[in-house]
Amino acid sequence: METVETTFTLTYSDDQYEHAKTYVEDMKKHPQRVFWIGKEGKSDEELIMSHIAHKILSGFYNNYDPSIARSQIRDMRNSLAS
Repeated sequence: METVETTFTLTYSDDQYEHAKTYVEDMKKHPQRVFWIGKEGKSDEELIMSHIAHKILSGFYNNYDPSIARSQIRDMRNSLAS
């Protein structure tokens, strides 16, 4: 099995940011949720950015209009990881 390291450049709206911020604030009330696995020590801003990236890359924001992905996923670079 090979591994590829990929870097994305994403754009997001103020609404997406506020939604992610609210989500992270809600998750703080539930420290036992799966959301927290691997996120120990991350700042609120890192958690917010991770949530936005996850939603964009998973297609959540693009379910109704796939052309939106072209405006949100601005760049992608790949390299083989060792």
